This record gives sequence, structure tokens and C-alpha cells, in this order.
Amino acid sequence: MKRATRTPLVFRLLGRVSATLVALVIFSLVGVQFARVIHQNIALAQDLSSTQNDLTALQARKQWQVRELQRLSDPEGAVPDIHDRLRLVRHNEAIIFVSPAPSSAP
Repeated sequence: MKRATRTPLVFRLLGRVSATLVALVIFSLVGVQFARVIHQNIALAQDLSSTQNDLTALQARKQWQVRELQRLSDPEGAVPDIHDRLRLVRHNEAIIFVSPAPSSAP
């Protein structure tokens, strides 16, 4: 009779151990997936921040270029660039180049 009571006890113990192992495997798989999703979210947030910074820089550059284009479209606004870059003057103008004073240090 002792043998009959031991067999169900062993089966119950094996069943509980196997159920515990299955639960641990499931929880670990869920935990790994959760960690992977968190890692992806962090990486995407960093990419989004970088893209937003790039967008802000590009918008500022576009505004500067639009202002520069408007300035250069006006003939009077283009005169300083014509003088500086092309070294051209009108018939009644002259360009005077001023060099820095020499330093007094030996």
C-alpha cells in the first residue's frame, strides 16, 4: 500500500516542478521581450531627438538663406558682396584696403 501512495505523490511533485519550470520559462520570455521593446523605444527616442535637432538646424539655415537671397536680389544689398568677392567698383568708387597694424612684439 505504501507503493500506491508514493506514485501519485511523485507524479504530483513532478507536475508541480514542471508547472513551475514552464511558468519560469514563460515569465523569462516575457521579460526578455519587454526588455527588447524598452531598448527599441529608447533607441527610437534618441533617433527622434536627433532628427528634430537636424530639422531645427535646417530650418534656421533655410531662413538665413532666404534672407540672404532677398538681400542679394536687391542691387543695393548685393553691392558689399560685389566689392568683397569680385573686387569690382563703380566708376565713382574706390576700394581702400586697410591692413592691420604690425605688432610691436619682437
